[in-house]
Amino acid sequence: MDVSSGVDVENTNENNELQTSKILETVTLGGGCFWCTEAVYQELKGVTGIVSGYAGGSVVNPTYEQVCAGTTGHAEVVQISFDNAQVSYRKILEIFFTMHDPTTLNRQGNDVGTQYRSVIFYHSAEQHDIAKQVISEMACVWDAGLVTELSPVPIFYRAEAYHQNYYRQHPEQGYCAFVVGPKVAKFRKMFTSV
Repeated sequence: MDVSSGVDVENTNENNELQTSKILETVTLGGGCFWCTEAVYQELKGVTGIVSGYAGGSVVNPTYEQVCAGTTGHAEVVQISFDNAQVSYRKILEIFFTMHDPTTLNRQGNDVGTQYRSVIFYHSAEQHDIAKQVISEMACVWDAGLVTELSPVPIFYRAEAYHQNYYRQHPEQGYCAFVVGPKVAKFRKMFTSV
């Protein structure tokens, strides 16, 4: 079976010994602008890929302009592939709740609209159960109530090419310098040993 299926792949080496490849999982998160979320998780050891996109709405193949209008129901999300031997799903969620404000409905800072909502789209029953536990734990950390949505993963639409790897390509752009950069710096300060 293929590694992308989330199942161990068995191979033999030159000595004909059985070896097991890493297991990749996928998580889909929305925590405000996808440039911020992508940039933070690009720093995390064990992340093997990130795609910015849209999920949770009613429009098929939405454009950035449509999502920004706030009428599609889609959230800006990142779909993260990770090696769970290096970083756990739980750790990814703990970072998620540290790097955005899960208490503001449809808002992150000056970004306002349903496309900026706090959302975890789970890919399995196990992810659902872990997410519920982490949400419950994080409710004790924040002073205000959490508004993070927990839903099964819907159809994911990849965002336009210019949104991919955006912060790394445009670190001096205004939004990146004043909004994304500080989040990346916060991640580095808090999770350098992760």
